[in-house]
Order: sequence, then structure tokens, then C-alpha cells
Amino acid sequence: MSCAELPQPAPGEVLLVCTCYEDGRALWGGLLDEIGARREDDGLVLGRKGVRLRTVEDGRWDFLHGGNIPALVPDSSPVPPVVVLADIPVAYGGGGPLLVDLAATPGRGVRVPSTRLGEILADLLSGVLVFDDLVRDMDRCGMYQGDGGRPAFPTPTPSPPHRSFPSLPSTAAALLVRTCFDDEAGWQALLGELGGTDADGWVGADLDPDEIDVEHYPLTALVVDDPAFEGLQPGQVPALVPCKEHTTLVALADARTFAEPGRPLTVVDLYDSPGQQAVLPCREVGSMACNLEIANMDFHDFVTEEGTKPWWEGA
Repeated sequence: MSCAELPQPAPGEVLLVCTCYEDGRALWGGLLDEIGARREDDGLVLGRKGVRLRTVEDGRWDFLHGGNIPALVPDSSPVPPVVVLADIPVAYGGGGPLLVDLAATPGRGVRVPSTRLGEILADLLSGVLVFDDLVRDMDRCGMYQGDGGRPAFPTPTPSPPHRSFPSLPSTAAALLVRTCFDDEAGWQALLGELGGTDADGWVGADLDPDEIDVEHYPLTALVVDDPAFEGLQPGQVPALVPCKEHTTLVALADARTFAEPGRPLTVVDLYDSPGQQAVLPCREVGSMACNLEIANMDFHDFVTEEGTKPWWEGA
């Protein structure tokens, strides 16, 4: 089923899009009560600064993610600065609404506390805040000014102007994307450490189950080795992932990969807080992909907190 285009918001209005449905019925959870809005005409008004929200529903947006949103803005319409998603974490009480950037780095997202939605939107619309401020001040769980601890590797906020990148391949598995092309020997060594690539460009696709080390589960990923992706930053990734398949994760082999011990990869969240990064030794990324795929762990479980030792390094 194809996704419907977003409606064009009125000037000063922000779309609040439901992306979680059950039998065609929109699931808002407790959000509409938590944000403290008052109904006025055909919309909602938030707080003393009077931010107007327009709630929109369409079953074709079921399971839509932040990175999918930029492609749904009508070509003939002005691009709104931000869209708010009421997604699965909102519907089932696990997180605040997701703000999706459409202006600076389209497709990246940051969660905000429901009770502060009006205040934060007002500051974004007036220029008191820019989306980069939200990204810089999110905790390891992707929440703006949350209490989940500061990430040891804060997600970078690339400076404009931004390069345009092609879409990434569509796959329901993981992607390993090379973004640094200064060390060919290091790149080949990384691929070798991950088990080498097969004829179709995959690592870990033909491993013998009897030889798998469950403590360091191997990464199965489609390799993207294309200079068109040189310099790609985490926040730019979600909008490049096609919505046809629900890709597990995207791991970037960047400059850090070839400069630091353990060949760390920068893994990008595509769902909970699109564009957030987690930095892991390459040997741990397979276990991360496996746990995310079976919903055994969340992305933030792999985001190292500042001043603490990662759990995968042991006691």
C-alpha cells in the first residue's frame, strides 16, 4: 500500500500525524490529553503562545517513520519546518511525540515531553530554537532535555549547505555503508573481520550456524561501497532509506572506523529517534541488529552514556 501525501498546513500551523493504527482506527494513546491543548475551530491550540496543531489521520500512514516524512510533502507546496508524529511509542505509552525536521536535515527526529510540546514548537517556529539545538540536547534515549543521561558520542549536527545523496538500497536486513574513502586497506580489513563479502555484496550471509559465536553474533548486512555516500552523516540517513522494506539498521564505516581500535561503526537509529547514533565496535553490531530485529532490546540500550563503561565491555 502506498503512502498518502501530507496535507498542506495553514501558515503557522503544525501537522500532528498519527502513524499507528489498529483495524483502521487511529491510536493516539493519551497524547491529546497530555499536551494540554484546547479545541478551537477545526484544530488544537497549545499553551499561552497559541501554537496551532492540525491532527491528521490516514490508515496508509500506519507504521510510517520519521525518515519517510520528507517524501510525503507535496512538491507544489511550501515545506513546513517541522511535523509531529504520534507513533507506536506514543500510542503505547513508551515515549513523547516525535518532532521530525523538514527544514535543516529532513527526516531526522527528536522526541519531546508531551507536556512541553507547545512550548518547544513555539520556540522552533519563532526561531528561539533551531532543530540542531534539540539534537545537541537530547539524552541517550533521544528525548530533548531528558533524564536518560548524556550520550558519550553526541549525534553530530552537520553544517549547511548539505550535499544531496542518492537513496540507499531497499532491504529488510541491515546496511553497511562506507562513508570514508581514505583507507582502502582499512576498509578491506573491516570486511575481512566481518567475514568477507559474497558475490551479491553481503557480509555474513553464508555463515555456518554451527560456527556462530553467540556472544558476538555476526553481522548480516548488504554492503554499500559507493563514493556518492562519502561524508554521509547520521542525521541524513533516515530520509535515504526506502519505506518499502523496514531496514533493521544502517551502520556507517566512517573516519572513526579506520582510526580507532575495534573498528567502531556508527549505527543510525531509523525508528525511535531517527538519525540518532550509537558507536559500537564492529564485532558488536551483529548482536545489536539481531536484538533489534526480534525486539529484544531498544536502540538506546546500545547508546553509551557519558562517563560510563559500555555494558558490552564487561565488568
